Amino acid sequence: MIKGCSTMSTAGQVIRCKAAVAWEPGKPLSIEDVEVAPPKEHEIRIKIVATGVCHTDLEYLNEAGKGMKFRPFPLVLGHEAAGIVESVGPQVTNFSPGDSVIPLFLPQCKKCERCQSPKTNHCRKNWSYTQMGVLADGTSRISCKGQQVYQFLGVSSFSQYTVVPDTSLAKIRSDAPLDKVCLLGCGVSTGYGAVVNAAKVEKGCSCAVFGLGAVGLAAIMGCQIAEASKIIAVDVNPDKFEIARSFGATECVDPTAHAKPIQEVLVDMTDGGVDYALECVGSTTVMSAALESTTDAWGTCVIVGWSETEAMNVVVEKILMGRTLKGTYFGGWKSVDDVPKLVDDYMNKKLKLDEFITHNLPLANINMAFEYMKTGKSIRTVISLW
Repeated sequence: MIKGCSTMSTAGQVIRCKAAVAWEPGKPLSIEDVEVAPPKEHEIRIKIVATGVCHTDLEYLNEAGKGMKFRPFPLVLGHEAAGIVESVGPQVTNFSPGDSVIPLFLPQCKKCERCQSPKTNHCRKNWSYTQMGVLADGTSRISCKGQQVYQFLGVSSFSQYTVVPDTSLAKIRSDAPLDKVCLLGCGVSTGYGAVVNAAKVEKGCSCAVFGLGAVGLAAIMGCQIAEASKIIAVDVNPDKFEIARSFGATECVDPTAHAKPIQEVLVDMTDGGVDYALECVGSTTVMSAALESTTDAWGTCVIVGWSETEAMNVVVEKILMGRTLKGTYFGGWKSVDDVPKLVDDYMNKKLKLDEFITHNLPLANINMAFEYMKTGKSIRTVISLW
């Protein structure tokens, strides 16, 4: 295990701790001693207790500048976490040391036009900065070996301590297990919200979910909660079918086991196409197939899987015939307001979280989590920072 920092009061001081640093794209993370500066105005320093390893972390590590937008290196990845407030900066009024929190890659300032609108959750407070790995003053709070280390999406949860803006943090109930609710910082919230907020799946309808990672399984869970009558799980890895059924899938399909394209298979299975298709892979090829698997007149396809590539082949006739193609970001949740409610739902046994976790590892073994993901052995690996 990696030993942590001193238990002495650290407010206002630089904290020296451990972090997994990505020095360059495509290379394993390196466990380093880093320095985390005190929070500045409207910032909060968090002791990260647990973090999930998301496929987006892997994509940015391996594909930076090759299909994914370039993020500057060195970089501390991680954006799906939970922790405890260590200290707060000036002008912070809604958080105190000791609060249980979930950092957010999507802010909610509650003041801008988008936050005031019920139509979207796309707040852009500090957005241009956090997308480039820095906070509001244009710098990161993490450094290593005398140089700045960038913060992934303004979070960087692969560090024992990190600093985030006060508009990018959700305060949650103190009795919630942080090594479970950390998953609500990204994957589970995204997949579940895609169903209930974006697709608005209704009772008795038919659904197809493409991709059975954490996001896809959360979407299946959402379809079951919405009482869909047919939930078809689609993945090229049949080893995931058993867990998909445990989350609510009524049927499972491996596209490689059929001579026809998967969209034609699904149209045949449903006598014309599904009412709702949720693409949870991040592949433009799969996105096109998902759209074409929906029924005409009212079929809806929601793009959930993250991709920054530019090519998606859409047959315009498919849209003209009444289908809807839409996207969702963080499942449509107003992050600061809704994440605590999702935590409550988990605590009240309305949402599954434990079932997503296939592995638990210490920070020292974080590269193993990426290997599990690449080989399809894991759904979610949770990293303990202490």
